[in-house]
Amino acid sequence: MVAPRQLAGLPTLAALGPEPFDATFNADQLWRATRRRSAAIKLALMDNHLVVGVGNIYANESLFRAGIRPTTPANRVSKARLARLVEEVRATLDDAIAKGGSTLRDYVDSRGEPGYFQLDYGVYGRKGLPCRNCGVAIREIRQGGRATSYCPRCQR
Repeated sequence: MVAPRQLAGLPTLAALGPEPFDATFNADQLWRATRRRSAAIKLALMDNHLVVGVGNIYANESLFRAGIRPTTPANRVSKARLARLVEEVRATLDDAIAKGGSTLRDYVDSRGEPGYFQLDYGVYGRKGLPCRNCGVAIREIRQGGRATSYCPRCQR
């Protein structure tokens, strides 16, 4: 088994961004990392060079909670909105962990239990359904080959 300090020196790992719960993942870090990125904020949020572990579902949900439209260019998101996004990434992941994750097909945890975070999705997989906040129909587009769901009223 390789010790964590040995892994830290690997070039592949050195290029990775911070973990979402690490103190180094904050508005200042995200602000600096996105200033030269014109890619959509959702795609930037899923880039492991900026932050690790934020997959498609959790990126959709975090952006919804933060009120940020996923197509907004990353370098156009203000530092204040990035601070809110950092908070919502952590809150979304906290909620997902507490609910055992998301079971989309056949996922089960170490006890063989399915997760049930998907029951609380705000936008992901809810295309055409009313937004839980405002009632407007949830829209879905493709970004980076992945489904992106958002509320056109709540996310600006």
